[in-house]
Amino acid sequence: MKFAVKAWSNGTARAGVIQLGSCPSPIDTPALLLSTRKGLPHFISPDLLDSLPSPDSHLLQVSPLHFLEGLSTKTISTVGGLHKMLGLHEYGIAAVARDSIQCLPEYKASNKIGASFETPCGRLLIKPTEYVEMISSMRPNIWATLADEVPAWVSSKRNRISVDRTVRWLDDCLALNLAGGSVFGAIVGGSDLEERKRCAVEVASRNVSGYWIGGFGLGESMDERPALLNAIINVLPEEKPRLVCGLGLPEEVLQGVAAGIDLFDSTYINYLTLGGFALTFALGRVDSKSHFQLSDIGSDLTKINLRATIFRKDVSPIVESCTCYTCQNHTKAYINHLLNVHEMLAQTLLEIHNTHHYLGFFRSIRGAIKDGKFEQFRQKFVESRREHLIVDAIPA
Repeated sequence: MKFAVKAWSNGTARAGVIQLGSCPSPIDTPALLLSTRKGLPHFISPDLLDSLPSPDSHLLQVSPLHFLEGLSTKTISTVGGLHKMLGLHEYGIAAVARDSIQCLPEYKASNKIGASFETPCGRLLIKPTEYVEMISSMRPNIWATLADEVPAWVSSKRNRISVDRTVRWLDDCLALNLAGGSVFGAIVGGSDLEERKRCAVEVASRNVSGYWIGGFGLGESMDERPALLNAIINVLPEEKPRLVCGLGLPEEVLQGVAAGIDLFDSTYINYLTLGGFALTFALGRVDSKSHFQLSDIGSDLTKINLRATIFRKDVSPIVESCTCYTCQNHTKAYINHLLNVHEMLAQTLLEIHNTHHYLGFFRSIRGAIKDGKFEQFRQKFVESRREHLIVDAIPA
């Protein structure tokens, strides 16, 4: 893996390029990793992956926990790893032992010798040796070490324990040296600024290729998150990439980018798709006069619920100007029908659109950083969303 920062905006927001061995084209950052179940996005089949923007969509996030039922790690290794098993030779795969859709980490005191996870096979204790063996068989491009994630409401003592365990498991994983690929050291610490900083300092002193920042999306508020992110980022070297899980909403992504995060997960897309929602917020950038240019999708700047009866006879696409497969071939009325008769094709079409739209959001972010106007972009985006939500909340 090779990573380089190409542009800065407002001192900390940065745009870069990451090159993975399996991807023929470099991928611009900040970038979105597509969340998967056993290697593939929830509702997008391999043949439809090509309909998503390339190479923006060529980063997949995999949870090794999903493979604990079914094929053994030995079988996956014999096949040649996940790339060959899935037939996705030109995609980058990042393995992270967190399943944000189906479960959250153990909140009680975990066993000292391994991390406790809720898996498809029930709650299991995963030791570093077992975890590294799983990673070795899958051969991902990037993999994060084990982490003892805790929610925001635990005690200072529990935060301290989580950092100690995570650093110890990091050393165990590095000592085994079996997996190959680029190792991202896990950084935790809950809502404790000092523990977050201590963990970041410890991980930064190790020989890792990048950093996986865990423990977010577990109860901390939007207001306290910037300080937590800054406590971590301020002690990390600039030349290595940073991946975070748990920041999904557009406003949360912008918080992460402002702090200097390079890679994000896409569980937000999955939640929207499962609920029957389609993204419709405006995509744009700040021009030379610092004005926010909205696209021509009308006044709806957030999302729409395609289960609603108002769309039963609406023969327009989700977003008029969208070039995704769904908007080019299907209408709101058709997707409304599919949702109401419980046809899985509805989720397939929605996930294609939502993924396509969110990738466009990240392109706008990168454009704003390269123009040196990220903070203006962020402020205008948040203000426009807030104003629209306020208007919607006022009764007619």
